[in-house]
Amino acid sequence: MAPKKRPNMEQPTTRVTRSSTRNGNSKPISSDPEPPKSKRVKKTTISESKPEVKATVESGSKGIVVEHCTQCRQFKIRAVKVKEELENGVPGLEVRVNPEKPRRGCFEIRVDGENGEKFVSLLDMKRPFGPMKALDMDKVISDIIEKIK
Repeated sequence: MAPKKRPNMEQPTTRVTRSSTRNGNSKPISSDPEPPKSKRVKKTTISESKPEVKATVESGSKGIVVEHCTQCRQFKIRAVKVKEELENGVPGLEVRVNPEKPRRGCFEIRVDGENGEKFVSLLDMKRPFGPMKALDMDKVISDIIEKIK
C-alpha cells in the first residue's frame, strides 16, 4: 500500500525538472530571491606593480622569438630553458615564446621582425625529434648571447 500524502497548507510550488533548468525557463521557488553578491576586486598598491622594461638589441631589433611545436613536451622544455638563459644573460632583452600559432614539428630561435636573423631553425621534424635532441642547448644559448652583445 502506498503512503498517504500529507496535506500541504502552503502555496503550491512549480515542478522543476532538469530540462526546464537547462533552458532557463524555471520559475524561482522562493518568493524573495537573494540579491547577487558583488564580486571582489583585488586591491593593488603602487609598489606591487612592476614597470615593464623593454630594451632593444644593439642591431635595432625588437627582441627574440622562440617558436616551438606544442605536440611534445620536449619542445617546451628547451624553449623555456632558452628564454630563461637569454633573459638572465642579456639584461633587458625581451624574449617571447610562441607569440603566434606555432608550426608543426618546428623549433626556431630568431630575432623578432620581418627580416629577423635566424639563430636556430629546425623545421618539419618527425618523431623522435633527433635534430633537436642532438643540439647542445648551452652552446646554442651562449652563441646567441655573443651575437647579441
